[in-house]
Amino acid sequence: MTVQQGAGSGNGALEVWIDQDLCTGDGICVQYAPEVFELDIDGLAYVKGSDGELLQVRAAAPVPLPVLADVVASASECPGECIHVRRISDSVEVHGPDAA
Repeated sequence: MTVQQGAGSGNGALEVWIDQDLCTGDGICVQYAPEVFELDIDGLAYVKGSDGELLQVRAAAPVPLPVLADVVASASECPGECIHVRRISDSVEVHGPDAA
């Protein structure tokens, strides 16, 4: 698995969001990266903001560099194929169902 540059300043910064319409609620993402993902009371996964609060539907959160590989693995292993990791600079998806 090739991992793009992680979050931070510059063109390599990444963000992640979840398409809750496709989320199956398996929680694999939470197992891989609990710092970034959490299951809500509705049984679906959401990304967390820097303050730890769950973000609204389709809201994106920066990917912290220390957990980049875990976030990428979450996108790869997600049975709902609902995790999208994209570059902040140009919004190109680099991991997930719409990655080139």
